Amino acid sequence: MKFTDLGLSERVLAAVAQSGYTDPTPIQAQAIPEVLAKRDVIGIAQTGTGKTASFVLPMLTRLETGRARARMPRTLILEPTRELAAQVEQNFNTYGVNHKLTVALLIGGVSFDEQEKKLDRGADVLIATPGRLLDHFERGKLLMTGVEILVIDEADRMLDMGFIPDIERICKMVPARRQTLFFSATMAPEISRLTSQFLRDPVRVEVARPASAADTVKQSVVACSGSPKEKRAALRDQIRAAEELSNAIVFCNRKRDVATLHNSLKRHGFNAGALHGDMDQHQRMAMLESFRSGETPILVASDVAARGLDIPKVSHVFNYDLPAHPDDYVHRIGRTGRAGRKGVAIALCTPQDMLALEKIEKLIGTKIDRANVADFESRDDEKKEERGSRSRRSKRSKPVGDKADNAQPASRENAAPKTSRKPASDEKPSRERSSPKSDSREKTAKKETEKALASAVFGNDEHVPAFLLRPTRPPKH
Repeated sequence: MKFTDLGLSERVLAAVAQSGYTDPTPIQAQAIPEVLAKRDVIGIAQTGTGKTASFVLPMLTRLETGRARARMPRTLILEPTRELAAQVEQNFNTYGVNHKLTVALLIGGVSFDEQEKKLDRGADVLIATPGRLLDHFERGKLLMTGVEILVIDEADRMLDMGFIPDIERICKMVPARRQTLFFSATMAPEISRLTSQFLRDPVRVEVARPASAADTVKQSVVACSGSPKEKRAALRDQIRAAEELSNAIVFCNRKRDVATLHNSLKRHGFNAGALHGDMDQHQRMAMLESFRSGETPILVASDVAARGLDIPKVSHVFNYDLPAHPDDYVHRIGRTGRAGRKGVAIALCTPQDMLALEKIEKLIGTKIDRANVADFESRDDEKKEERGSRSRRSKRSKPVGDKADNAQPASRENAAPKTSRKPASDEKPSRERSSPKSDSREKTAKKETEKALASAVFGNDEHVPAFLLRPTRPPKH
């Protein structure tokens, strides 16, 4: 199938051909006709398969007719991070080169005045993060009654970042008769429930199993020590030993680890940059541009760079830390092996990361290759020995009553056999033959136990802390 078979306009097809693309990806081939038919769509595909173009190209075709009015955008695209929003704007500028459309970008870290000027001129396409969008709306600078198409990109990331209440509020601001598009690489059960609330009779376009890694990415995991110093040394060894490394992203779980690892790599002669959420927006965009151009071949980043960033020539991804959520691993390694290219993903695994590794393998449905098998086998042996020692300790720590109970059958066997006889018809069972005296003794013992517990002193006994003995001051009034 070609792009010419999807029903796109001549202007859009010319821009696509100018970009060098002729064949659509599976998600594009299935989603674009449904978007042009004005149907709600849920798009699920592996990261790096062209989900952004799946809604950008048909939106450009539909926006060729009509004109935006001041402060009333015609389409709205919600993105979880500033970098993703800026990347979608670049897509509109690339594929909309033959269109005279106004694209407004509303993200944090940028002046409100410049954004308001674009809104006053009228925006055909509004790309925004939820927080900044609501800020403009509350200032009275934005009206959402003219939105015809609503796109929620990276829907599961919206859920992770706590944007769902904001999205619910935004969906109430836009007209009910609209077209809604959901796109993501993973689809959690919570997102599925939200789609039933926001979408009307949606078409589900799923070209790959959710949360599956691309076949073009060669994955491996390396066992290393939990010591930060030795772990950083292991990462440097992997970077030096990597074959055909043109540029690479190193992912850390925490922002402070990004700064520490970045400084360590620079001290050892690596040309590396850093990217995390606490950086100024201009610094973040400059660092991304430096990485794209190849000026900075190694980028140490937090999960702010894990979603949706399209940097085609990333050859390697290193997981310095295994993520706490398995879905994040899929998005991280999706930065390489994009658009059919080959990629390499290497993860460092400490003894504390074994559980996270098992969850990741369970999610993607494959076992990741072990680079140093001997180290992993020794860990498995240690685990088995530890489990065995735990079971032995648990057996030893059984209460004495259990031993006595277990010993009773043996004592009965050793005891002299008694002559068995049938009880007489007038005899009662042993419980009924218990005397009133024994019952009264049991009741007396029970009462004495209750009295002892009631009179028992718990806590500080007779000692009272000094601050409790201080006199209280009456209120002045």
